[in-house]
Amino acid sequence: MVIEDQNKDIEQLIRDLARKLLKEKEVDVILGYTKGTIPLTSLPIVIDKVEDVDKLIWNNLCYINLAKYLVPRIPTLMNEEGQKLKVGIVSKGCIGRALIHLSVEHQIDLENIKIIGIPCNGIINRKKIEDEIGEREIFEISVSGDNIIIKGEDLEQTLPFNEYLNDLCKTCQVKSPPSIENICVGECLENPVIEDDFSDMTEFDSKTPEEKWEYIKNLLDTCTRCYACREVCPMCYCNLCFVDQNQPVWFGKTTAYSDIFTFHLIRAMHMAGRCVGCGACSSVCPMGIDLNLINRSLEKIAKERFNFTSGIDPEALPPMMAFDMEDDQEFMMEED
Repeated sequence: MVIEDQNKDIEQLIRDLARKLLKEKEVDVILGYTKGTIPLTSLPIVIDKVEDVDKLIWNNLCYINLAKYLVPRIPTLMNEEGQKLKVGIVSKGCIGRALIHLSVEHQIDLENIKIIGIPCNGIINRKKIEDEIGEREIFEISVSGDNIIIKGEDLEQTLPFNEYLNDLCKTCQVKSPPSIENICVGECLENPVIEDDFSDMTEFDSKTPEEKWEYIKNLLDTCTRCYACREVCPMCYCNLCFVDQNQPVWFGKTTAYSDIFTFHLIRAMHMAGRCVGCGACSSVCPMGIDLNLINRSLEKIAKERFNFTSGIDPEALPPMMAFDMEDDQEFMMEED
């Protein structure tokens, strides 16, 4: 089936399930996607009326991880009697994984959530599109068949869909959310298994330490420290982020490379064993920095050392929340 038809089917699935859940009062609100106000974007939307269901959409620009909007905001979603509202949330695979991981970290209660599972067919890489089009203004973007159609003033260009997908989407093994009994409706995966394929890291791992340093330096060199990556990440939910603390001050707040590198290094360590590979951080970066390399490196370490993959098993504790006397300690040094 071509991408255009897949999108129509997914959108219809979302609307049918949302309408059913609202009519039968299984949820109080639906959190999903709606059309963006400018090209290459979509917007999150919360609806609580059946007549608003047709505002829900699906296209290949729905890059935001909606789980972000439940933490830390879900405690504020109350009715007039002060009771917690039950939320239905449109969930592709990475959103479902984020919800599971957040529940393991005791940030959300899955009993108050209905996961509306959809089979994600990939997210378009906005940066690749912008690089291709250059400075020409885009008025409209759509998918026709298996092609992306770009229109603007004195501009109409056709691009092959598969060549402009996010790299993460090309290798994603969990297109739909993992199934949880009585919580997941729609298309959900029973007992998903992610095979250990880190072939995309082979080239980077083969580099010398000096070459790796130069690569990372070039990758982060254009960072302006706008913190868009932090703001969009569902796992960044601290009330006070380390970069905003002034007692103590952990590092400077300038755009000197030492400060940029320190920010990304510390944030990456906070993401160890927690990233669900949604790619939202890279999608929102105004400078087009792809943070996937850093996150994938830590995902590989978590898998190799602890045999852990985030957001798959609601009963499995992540490495940073668990301790085992049998854990490898190869980093410990012994005196001769």
